[in-house]
Amino acid sequence: MNVTNPPAWRFAVDRGGTFTDVVATTPDGRLVTDKLLSANPGHYGDAASEAVRRLMARYGEGPIAELRIGTTVATNALLERKGANVGLLTTEGHRDILEMREGLKPDRYNMRMARAEPLVPRDRRLGVTERIRPDGRVEIP
Repeated sequence: MNVTNPPAWRFAVDRGGTFTDVVATTPDGRLVTDKLLSANPGHYGDAASEAVRRLMARYGEGPIAELRIGTTVATNALLERKGANVGLLTTEGHRDILEMREGLKPDRYNMRMARAEPLVPRDRRLGVTERIRPDGRVEIP
């Protein structure tokens, strides 16, 4: 028996601290976008729900086959050093990689350039001994 999926909406939402962006395909295959303020900081899902409602009101109701939501809120909080203290688990022997980050310096060959404070202090970084092979098999649990 061959069952086909009926036409449906597909949404991708990026919920940022200031704006929420949405890209969607309508049931008839059109690509549509919207941008709105992420107004309510304590309720991150509100802006995503509003974005979906706005596009469906503009282009027509229909079933939703897919809804993907990403957010930069946590990344921004880390970069701005706001929120809770965080730790970092990394592959054993690589816990200092944050401080080495040569590719992120404005002048990567300037050895006299002051280093930025790492996002996670060294005492909150822990190396773990696991090893996963390129094919996904666990070599060392």
